[in-house]
Amino acid sequence: MTDLPKTFEPGPIEARWYGHWEESGAFRPARPDAEPFTIVMPPPNVTGSLHIGHALDNTLQDILIRRARMQGKDALWVVGTDHAGIATQMVVERQLNAQQQKRTDFTRDEFVAKVWEWKHESGGQITRQLRRLGASCDWANERFTMDEGFSRAVLHTFVELHKRGRIYRDKRLVNWDPKFQTAISDLEVETREQAGKFWTLRYPLADGSGHIEVATTRPETMLADMAVAVHPEDARYTALVGKQIKLPITGRLIPIVADEHADPELGSGAVKITPGHDFNDFEVGRRAGIKAGDMLNMLDAAANICQTADGLVPADLLGLERFEARKRVVELLDAAGALVKVEDRTIATPLGDRSGVVIEPWLTDQWYVDVKPLAERVIAATKAGEIKVVPDTWSKTWFNWLEGIQPWCVSRQLWWGHRIPAWYDADGNAFVALSAAEAQAQAGDDHPLSQDEDVLDTWFSSALWPFATLGWPDRTEDLARHYPNDILISGFDILFFWDARMAMQGLEFMGQVPWRTLYLHGLVRDAQGQKMSKSKGNSVDPLGLIDKYGADALRFTMAAMESQGRDIKLDEKRVEGYRNFATKLWNAARFLQMNGVGPSQSIAAPDATKPVNRWIIGEVADTLGRLNRAFDELRFDGMADAIYHFTWGTFCDWYVELVKGGFDEETRAVAGWAFDQILVMLHPFMPFVTEELWHGMGERPYDLILAQWPEPQASSDAQAKSKVEAIIAFVEGVRTLRSELNVPWTATLVPHVLAGEGDRAMLALIDQEGAILTRMGKVGAAVTAEAPPAGSAQIVVGGATVAFPLGDAIDLDAERARLAKAAEAAEKDRDSLGARLSNPAFAERAKPEAVAKARADHEARSAEADRLRAALARLG
Repeated sequence: MTDLPKTFEPGPIEARWYGHWEESGAFRPARPDAEPFTIVMPPPNVTGSLHIGHALDNTLQDILIRRARMQGKDALWVVGTDHAGIATQMVVERQLNAQQQKRTDFTRDEFVAKVWEWKHESGGQITRQLRRLGASCDWANERFTMDEGFSRAVLHTFVELHKRGRIYRDKRLVNWDPKFQTAISDLEVETREQAGKFWTLRYPLADGSGHIEVATTRPETMLADMAVAVHPEDARYTALVGKQIKLPITGRLIPIVADEHADPELGSGAVKITPGHDFNDFEVGRRAGIKAGDMLNMLDAAANICQTADGLVPADLLGLERFEARKRVVELLDAAGALVKVEDRTIATPLGDRSGVVIEPWLTDQWYVDVKPLAERVIAATKAGEIKVVPDTWSKTWFNWLEGIQPWCVSRQLWWGHRIPAWYDADGNAFVALSAAEAQAQAGDDHPLSQDEDVLDTWFSSALWPFATLGWPDRTEDLARHYPNDILISGFDILFFWDARMAMQGLEFMGQVPWRTLYLHGLVRDAQGQKMSKSKGNSVDPLGLIDKYGADALRFTMAAMESQGRDIKLDEKRVEGYRNFATKLWNAARFLQMNGVGPSQSIAAPDATKPVNRWIIGEVADTLGRLNRAFDELRFDGMADAIYHFTWGTFCDWYVELVKGGFDEETRAVAGWAFDQILVMLHPFMPFVTEELWHGMGERPYDLILAQWPEPQASSDAQAKSKVEAIIAFVEGVRTLRSELNVPWTATLVPHVLAGEGDRAMLALIDQEGAILTRMGKVGAAVTAEAPPAGSAQIVVGGATVAFPLGDAIDLDAERARLAKAAEAAEKDRDSLGARLSNPAFAERAKPEAVAKARADHEARSAEADRLRAALARLG
């Protein structure tokens, strides 16, 4: 045993132990005969850095993996990074721009080589940061979604899905990002409310018999209008259906069609149809018989005006940026008398989540996955209980999205990523194969081929993560042993990006669900409940918190605040509080050391005769039961609550105090055993300080990370529990009385046990445990009494009432006056806050954080008033 330093300093401890664990191979699954337990980490972007959401997500995973390891399971936590197509290409292009270069100054291969160079030199920062958090991943087998084996799995998936008729090429509208000039998914589009306008336009009938009015938020798209739609039951327009309109500016003739998309109650009831630039209009156009290949496109890839297929866009509009074109089109419509009115409106505007620019629906040829059959298998598997969604409140969202799923556009117009394994001949025929040679063999030697320029959506590759990381498509030993995974820990924000797609691909290619449990956690918000963002200045750097308070404190905060189905309101004071918890544990270890307590020699509880020792053994067993139940139910806050209150309250505040000055051989054995159980139970949450104390308490044959999960082979001793709880209640009562009534600790209080039920038991307790009660509450020998002496205060312990005369210790009248004054002040504050909260104007107009603070203050002052009135009542 080496003496522990007086001060707990987490930084050096964390660096030393993490390096030791990783070098010793402690994170590797090395128990081939044991039950496997597998988690895959959501692969962070290779461009990323650790944010507070990562800290939550990976802490929860690490808690489960460390406990499984201690349970003797063959625990594997798969780790790796995602190539993050758009994000990574952005980083490298920004570097080139800083050198007055751009991507197109290089060939594709040259640019991709530069991305790889960046990845090797600067990528993967987040994996170094995850180590600081304590993540016990299998770093020896770290994967990357563009490494050779994974890339082979991705190409195999594409080719196989194509063979099965699941992947096809189609001309459809996509969400087009004009900044990155690529398609993006619905999930990568953020819709925000922005100030805009509503233009009402007058379109003349071609026969000169009148006109029809339409309204739009994008007047420039009229350059590609192909119809005007009215509701088939709208009597105002029945006679016009089938007639032609001559568009202003272009002069194009377009039909009036009947379609239920037109809402008779909205505006004029007539809507312009631009199938090449609006998702709803696309479907109306198809119902009207317009083929996708015939739909007009008026924008190029950068969202500048281009000539439509019929050549009717005026030359002076060509090349204009889309919003400049809007201004010019409105001017031309006004000049032609076709502009009826302009209204200010708040418009729901789609923006690229990375680029921040307005997204355009754009008609292009893309590759799609027909995911409906795949989704149906996921629905069936979930309903059959093969996937358990936790919390269950997310099940409805899960089913709704899967049931309404649309074809998945998987092609992206980027250079960095998995290039689509399709080759085209001169006629545009596609040949899908694993290699150029295989494609050429399909086409024949007399058909020169060129490979598709596009790459696959990043989520296409990461959807294979649970099985491709284990060696698939090869049938490896790891794959057979660790698939399906046991649980996926995921933020709800990637439920459809990643979780659903993994489920679909897992069932399609492995015939089994990828994981048995899907646990969804919420967002980490600031202390006021607002979403964190750099623009608001309220984002929290987890590494800064680790530097300040230690990784253990941050990890415990994440666990303690993770309540199923709720977002976390992160207050730095909570992290500071759990740093104090680690310090409390440290100081308890030092105290035990000073009293000759060392490591336990047994997993089972030692024999004990003293009630206090039998009590603490039972409390360990009860705490372990609560902790195990919380693990079974995935109640992270319940896990943290169980071990925290036992460690701080039961063990440190009471057991250590109760045995102080009485460390005989039995007590040293029990104290050492109980403290070992704390270290083992607490290790998944606070791995660094517990490992340090595990070794600091004495020589060990193995590291704590590999210790066995507790099996105390003991249960609660009802008699010992009753006695010790009575001692605790007595001491708490005396301490509360002293605190509330300002009774100095120099005054010895004489307990008068009042005649009645429980008096004999109380007299016996004070007689038997007089030394403890005197040391912890400074009370004298017990006196029996028929009634409370004058000027006394009372406590009730079990069935006994104990009175303490205070006349010699305090000025009773002065104390009554002090308590009454303080109670009145608290009540005044309580009533004032209550009136403010009951005022509808305050609740509706004040900031949410102001209302929340007022509620908290009201609760605090109400509790204070009640406490003071209760103290006053003690004095009679």
